[in-house]
Amino acid sequence: MLAEQLLDLRNAGASPVLDPRLRKVVLDVMKATIVHTVMIDQEPLGSMGRAAHLERRDGLLLVNPHSGRGRPDAAELVREAEKRGIEAHVLRDGEDAEELARASDAEALGMAGGDGSLGPVARVALERDLPFVCVPFGTRNHFARDIGLDRKDPLAALAAFDSGRERRIDVGRVGERIFLNNVSFGIYARLVRRREEHRRRRDAFARLRALWLTARHRHPEPLTLNGERLDARIVLVANNAYDLDVFDLGARAALDEGSLYAYVACGWLPRTWDEHVGETFTIESAAGLRAAIDGEPVDLGERADLRIDPGALRILVP
Repeated sequence: MLAEQLLDLRNAGASPVLDPRLRKVVLDVMKATIVHTVMIDQEPLGSMGRAAHLERRDGLLLVNPHSGRGRPDAAELVREAEKRGIEAHVLRDGEDAEELARASDAEALGMAGGDGSLGPVARVALERDLPFVCVPFGTRNHFARDIGLDRKDPLAALAAFDSGRERRIDVGRVGERIFLNNVSFGIYARLVRRREEHRRRRDAFARLRALWLTARHRHPEPLTLNGERLDARIVLVANNAYDLDVFDLGARAALDEGSLYAYVACGWLPRTWDEHVGETFTIESAAGLRAAIDGEPVDLGERADLRIDPGALRILVP
């Protein structure tokens, strides 16, 4: 009917616009076009789009290809992520994961890497109140273990992006940085720094050489904790409580206690630790603080103010 009105064919006083043999063909084409246009206008595209948007969380996964070893490799991880509709990007030399996360408009931010890779991306998620996804892709993956992930199965961790299972956990802060695990001073920080120096030289025995060189350093670090002088070989400030071993970190039973734990040990092979619990700690050294934040070496100047930020980070788990 609309097509006929457009052609003015229902006006009895009008002469035919088209040859009668062509009129039916034109009418059929116009009717089909109009029906298709009306269907598009009335099709509930918005409802489908909104439903898909609500059911699926668009996510970005950044991958540190230098973290850890073994299978899957970075390419396999990216393929699996893309199958799930997750945007994945393997970091190139010189690229900054935090800058890439800030440039993204994704609704969830994920990082595949070791413990030291997670903090910068988690910081962006925290600042934007976005959920964070941890994909264990490093050597030890302590944080992944403590949130209940299978440290040997990074592919399974990708399910967190659309699981809808969200938790809030505490984060530690030291200056402008955050830490998910701990900040260490003393022997362990020296060990991390020397390990990285040898690793950059591609020393196959980086850890053993770092351990041997650190063992030769026999004098305690000249540190103070909240104004109290420490004759300590190891100081570890943790985001919630650890079950500590000599050279390894046990699991944390909780990540939402709202407390920092400072562990102090005086010996080279400590059998016991002095434990301090609080919401803030100040560590100072006139010689300068060489530290390791989540296993990454940093210089913190002569004073470090550490505090807990309870429930600050949203995380998604499978």
